[in-house]
Amino acid sequence: MKIIGITGTLGAGKGTIVDYLTMHHKFQHFSVREYLSRIIKERNGQVNRDTLVAVANELRAQNTPSFIAEELYRAAKESGVDCIIESIRTVGEVNSLHSKGNFTLFAVDADQRLRYERIVERASETDKISFVVFVENENREMTNTDPNKQNLSACMELADYRFFNNGSFDLLYRQIDEVLAKI
Repeated sequence: MKIIGITGTLGAGKGTIVDYLTMHHKFQHFSVREYLSRIIKERNGQVNRDTLVAVANELRAQNTPSFIAEELYRAAKESGVDCIIESIRTVGEVNSLHSKGNFTLFAVDADQRLRYERIVERASETDKISFVVFVENENREMTNTDPNKQNLSACMELADYRFFNNGSFDLLYRQIDEVLAKI
């Protein structure tokens, strides 16, 4: 059983990696976004990037910096099959999951303008934003000294494998397959 976590910049291809692993390698997907969206909807809130970030930060502050990832890791472990946890956003999550063993962290990045074009095309409920807001959101989530808040830059530095996703799907898929053969 493999448990892979994925971190990365906004629009870099985390979902593409998840789709590939679930469709072609039969991984089960555990999503931080879905977990948080469920909580927000139970509270009758509106699901958007701001509420996702706020609820995630609140849960981490009330529990531990690794709380959300640990909840998903527990469910993944119980499934007994290969799993991917999307999206790891704090150093506490990375450290906690690595300490459990049987965990590999992937990081994905791409050029900023390309990533923005991807999110505009995907048009999810949190992606209908201007480039300026995109950059502001990313800057807010890239570095933070509060252990309960997002620090994508540090998480990416702690990754076991990194993918730069400026190319084709096939190129990314080949890179993933090479890593899977190693782990």
